[in-house]
Amino acid sequence: MKYAKNILETIGNTPMVKINKLAAGIDALVLAKVETFNPGNSVKDRMAVKMIEDAEADGRLKPGGTIIEGTSGNTGMGLALGAIVKGYKLICVISDKQSKEKMDILRAVGARVVVCPTDVEPTDPRSYYSVSKRLADETPNSWYVNQYDNLSNTAAHYEQTGPEIWEQTEGKITHFVVGVGTGGTISGVAKYLKEQNPNIKIWGIDTYGSVFKKYHETGIFDENEIYSYVTEGIGEDILPKNVDFSLIDGFTKVTDKDAAVYTRRLALEEGIFVGNSAGAAIKGLLQLKEHFSPEDVVVVLFHDSGSRYVGKMFNDDWMRERGYLDDEITTAADLIKDHSDKPLVTVRTEELVSHAIDRLRKYKISQIPVVDISGFVGSVDETDLFRSYVEDKDIADKPIKDVMGRPYPIVKATTSLEEISKLIGKDNQAVLVDLGESKYHIITKHDIISSIK
Repeated sequence: MKYAKNILETIGNTPMVKINKLAAGIDALVLAKVETFNPGNSVKDRMAVKMIEDAEADGRLKPGGTIIEGTSGNTGMGLALGAIVKGYKLICVISDKQSKEKMDILRAVGARVVVCPTDVEPTDPRSYYSVSKRLADETPNSWYVNQYDNLSNTAAHYEQTGPEIWEQTEGKITHFVVGVGTGGTISGVAKYLKEQNPNIKIWGIDTYGSVFKKYHETGIFDENEIYSYVTEGIGEDILPKNVDFSLIDGFTKVTDKDAAVYTRRLALEEGIFVGNSAGAAIKGLLQLKEHFSPEDVVVVLFHDSGSRYVGKMFNDDWMRERGYLDDEITTAADLIKDHSDKPLVTVRTEELVSHAIDRLRKYKISQIPVVDISGFVGSVDETDLFRSYVEDKDIADKPIKDVMGRPYPIVKATTSLEEISKLIGKDNQAVLVDLGESKYHIITKHDIISSIK
């Protein structure tokens, strides 16, 4: 009978799949190493078990111990499988930008999940790096994994992933493309492949907000490049020991929007339901297409499963909120379609300035049309109110008609975005849209800016 003695024995030997539609513009054979076929649904299963076994071998991890790690979710899942089979407890420290699905999955497999803020320095005591180390210091009989600097990470891919790719391509691989986070995958695979053929090119996929690309090209660790980004699983604000820059031929950066869009396209056009870093990888590969020739065999690695992103990249509302869906916006009606059902907030000429200020604060808006029995007769802008207050501290008790500006122009729902943009400027902060049946809506500079993709 053929069976695995436990779930850990099913790790590896993931399939290689040809990319067809999305690689149509590339003059090369493009193959994807689809790591979602691992039992924990990601490439991280490989290194998680390797790190556990190496720690067991040298005594860092003792029977009944607690495994502690900072993770974007996938390494935590691999560690959880190892902890279950081998009888350890697990604490996963995760940043708050990671998907809810990742957190729920970790809890489902018995991990204690500690969530930390994303927008803090690595050395900040609240960062998931710092919290992981502190918990390891405070927890008896614990082992802090530290996947970033734990070289068993790289070793796993040197021993497993690299040889699999070489064998599956019969040694014909010419380029390897992969997202870079901890660096273990790219460094381990690169080391093995370059030992077989030094001419194989290794390309890393980076994201905006990460330091890898510039550091590789200049040797400069530029802290000005570090800022929060949406893409999960790739990019860093540190230089992990597992990233061996000497083995990497180059990097290309992919935007958050492109990573999200191409994650969805992989599912819709290739039937490959994979995660956010795979979208970044396939878009990065397209950005590199001038480096490939018809005889080349290009392998791109897809890290994890799309099931961990159903509330994010695969959710239309989430995508639309960030401007990642290319809904064509050409008219006034397009600009306000997502909130046209909300009533227009107004203020009357005889109301006090304090009433307008209360409404600005309550509805979190910056402009209010002023009305009287004849219709729209003026406008109030928070900037003008502030200027008036500086000049007269008693302004709050005066009527709106004493401080109001000119009424906003009124346009039809079919008015073009170009015409609306011409009406909004330094002296006019908004326009009103006539929706018919005495119903109006407001368009501001913010609406125009938000429509820019």
